[in-house]
Amino acid sequence: MKILIDGYNLLHASGVFGAVRGPGGFEASRRALLDAVATLLGDLRHHTTVVFDAAEAPPGLPARYAHDGIDVRFARDHASADALIEELIEDHDAPGALTVVSADNRIITAARRRRAKAVSSHEWFTELRAAHRTSSATEAKPAPPEDDREVARWLREFGY
Repeated sequence: MKILIDGYNLLHASGVFGAVRGPGGFEASRRALLDAVATLLGDLRHHTTVVFDAAEAPPGLPARYAHDGIDVRFARDHASADALIEELIEDHDAPGALTVVSADNRIITAARRRRAKAVSSHEWFTELRAAHRTSSATEAKPAPPEDDREVARWLREFGY
């Protein structure tokens, strides 16, 4: 794991919520957040863990599962998501390479104590979206023509 995310903290900071309100709303919002994170992270999602408190976990859902390559955990055997996140930080074999995403002071303190990088949820999500927009715009630009013959061919192709 390279990125450890406080799930509900990021959910509220990001403003990503599912379309469902009322019963099933938390589940829809979690899914929308996980979909957004997976899309924005690309291949890095395979090195990401998102932790949610267990109180709002859907019935029958396991304590741990994969969502599009993201390791998703519910703090079922812990007092809170914070307690599980602290345990994961403490047990990490290379905390200097770990980014912890949360605005919770308890989590930030635990990350810094182990020399992990602590980033506020809002800041991390904002930067991730901006980086994704920039990379998407760069990928969408066509390569420049090789020479004048290439330009002439494309002009003929489009009737000019």
